[in-house]
Amino acid sequence: MKKVLVLAVALVFGVVAGGKQRAYAASSSDGADNAVSGLFTSQELQKFAALDPIDTHAHVYRNDAAIHALFNKLNLHILDIVLVDDQAPEPVHNNLAVESKAAWEFVHASHGRAVFCTSFDPYKVGEPGFADNAIRGLNREFSRGAIAVKLWKNVGMEIQDDHGNYILPDNPIFAPIYKDIAAHHKTLVAHIADPSSAWEPENPASPDYSYYKQHPVWYMYNKQHPASKEQIIAARDHVLEQNPNLRLVGAHLGSMEADFNQIAQHLDRYPNFAVEVAARVPYMMLQPRDQIIAFILKYQDRLIYATDNTFSPENKLDQKLYDWEKNYARDWRFFATNDTLDYKGHQVQGLALPDAVLRKLYHANAVRWFPGIVPSSH
Repeated sequence: MKKVLVLAVALVFGVVAGGKQRAYAASSSDGADNAVSGLFTSQELQKFAALDPIDTHAHVYRNDAAIHALFNKLNLHILDIVLVDDQAPEPVHNNLAVESKAAWEFVHASHGRAVFCTSFDPYKVGEPGFADNAIRGLNREFSRGAIAVKLWKNVGMEIQDDHGNYILPDNPIFAPIYKDIAAHHKTLVAHIADPSSAWEPENPASPDYSYYKQHPVWYMYNKQHPASKEQIIAARDHVLEQNPNLRLVGAHLGSMEADFNQIAQHLDRYPNFAVEVAARVPYMMLQPRDQIIAFILKYQDRLIYATDNTFSPENKLDQKLYDWEKNYARDWRFFATNDTLDYKGHQVQGLALPDAVLRKLYHANAVRWFPGIVPSSH
C-alpha cells in the first residue's frame, strides 16, 4: 500500500506540461508517443463546455477580467472556498475576513459563475462563546448567499486543547455549528486529513518530502502523540452519524484517496455523504481501468468533480490561467475519452465514460449536493 501511495502522489506532481495547444509528449522507454497533454483543442473545448461543468473546490481570492474570461470560455461555474491557515505568510490566507472580502469581490463580479463557501475560524476554539460567534458569522454569510461551509484539516492535524490533545472534527464544541449548517440546508465540505505519507517516515524519494519539509506543521510522523489518520476519519464518520440531515461532502476523495474499497464502504454506510475528486484524479488513474470504471458507474450519483485550483494575489496570472485550463483538459480527457495520457512515463488510458455519467460527475451531482451552486439565471 505504501508503494502504491508514493506512486500515486508522484503522479499528482508529475503532470506533463505540454504545449500551448494540444501536444504530444515526447516518446520514452514506456512508449508515450501518442500521449495527449496541453490545453483543449477547439473540438474538445466544445464537448467540455457542453457539460455545463462545475468545479466544486476552487480558491479564487483575486478579481481580474482575464479570470472571468477563462470561466466564460470554459462555460465554467465554481464553488469559491475560504479557510483560515495561520501558517500562511500572506494576510489573504491567514485572516478569514480579508480572504472572504477578496473572494466575495470575485463572486460578485462573476455574473453568477461563482458562488461562495464560507468557513469559521477554528483557532478561536478556546475563546468564550466560540460556537455562538461562529454561528453568527456563518449565518451572516448565509444571508449574503453563501451555500456551503468549509471544515479544514487544521481541525485534527494542528489545533490542540490545553492538555495537548488534538481537537478532532467530532469535538462537542462543533456540534451546534453542524446543527446550524444543517438547519440552514447548507453543505459541509470537509477536508479533514492529508495523504497517509504525512504519518509515515520521511522518504527523500517521495514527492511529498519537500512539501512536509516546507510545511512541517502538517507532517505528523515526528509529532508527539498525534491523532492518527484513522482517528480523524472516524471522528468525521461520527459527525455523519450524529447529523443524518447534514449534507457532508468529503474533499479529496474523502481523505481516503488510496483505498477505493474504503470509499465504497463509506458511501454505502452514509447516505448523507458524497466525495469530490479535487487534486486526487491521479489516484483514480492508478487503479485498474475496469475497476475504476465499475466504481464510478456504481457510485455515479455520489462523485463530484473538483480541482483545488487557486488564484491568489501573489500568483503569476498568465501561468495560472494556463495551469487551470490544462488541469481541466487533463481530467476531462481521462474521464471522457479513450486518449492515452502520460504521467512521468506511466501510460493511462482514458475511461470514455458514458455521456449521462459525465453529466452527473461534472454538473448534476454538484447541483444536488450543493443547492444554489448554479443561480437560477443560469
